[in-house]
Amino acid sequence: MWSVPESRDDCAHRPVSPPPPWPATVRATLWWHRSTADAADHGPGGATIPVTLAMVVDYLDSPVGPYREILASPVLRRGLVPAMAVPFIAVDSAPSVHGGREHWLLPKVLASFTGDVLGSFCATGDTWRVATRAAPRGPRLPIAGRLAFAQPAPGRATSRGVARLRGRFRYARVVVDADGPTLSRWLRPGTHRGIVIDSGRMATGPARVR
Repeated sequence: MWSVPESRDDCAHRPVSPPPPWPATVRATLWWHRSTADAADHGPGGATIPVTLAMVVDYLDSPVGPYREILASPVLRRGLVPAMAVPFIAVDSAPSVHGGREHWLLPKVLASFTGDVLGSFCATGDTWRVATRAAPRGPRLPIAGRLAFAQPAPGRATSRGVARLRGRFRYARVVVDADGPTLSRWLRPGTHRGIVIDSGRMATGPARVR
C-alpha cells in the first residue's frame, strides 16, 4: 500500500469494519501551505498542485465509534476538483485502521493523541510526532462541500473517494510542529492559514477504482 514510513503498519489482523458509507459528526482543524521542495518526492506522481493540505479530526461518532485522526497530503492531485493523495494518516481506533485500508486504500496506522483538535493537539506514533495549536478568529460561518481523495491502486489505477461535509467553521491561524522520517521534510513547521470546523456532519462514500 502506498505510504510514507510514518504510515507503515505490519499488523496483519484488525477488527473488521462495516462497509461505506460512513456518516459521522466531526470537529476538525485544517491547514494548508505551499509544498516544500521535497514534497513531490512523497506525492503520487503525475500532474499535481504544489499545495500541502493537512488536518486533525475528532469523530464524535461513526460506524466504528468515536476516534481521532491526523492526515496530510504533500501535494494535491490536479483536476476539476483537486484531490488529496494521502500517504500519511493515523487514528486511535483499530477498526478505523481496517476501514481505511480495506475500503479506501488509505494507509491508516495506530497512534496516540492528546489535547483538543480545535486548540492544542498532539499526535504521536512510533517514529513521529505532530503538534498543532489552532487560534480561530472571526465569525462562525456555514460550510458545505466535499473533500476528494485519490489513492494509487494496483497497476495504473486510482481509488477515488469523496467525503461530503456540512457544518460551521471559523478562519484560523494554525501553528504546526512536525518530526519524523519524512514529515520534517514536507509538513512545514510554523504558522499557517487554516480553518476550524466546530460542528459538522460528514459522510464518506465508497471508493471507485478506475
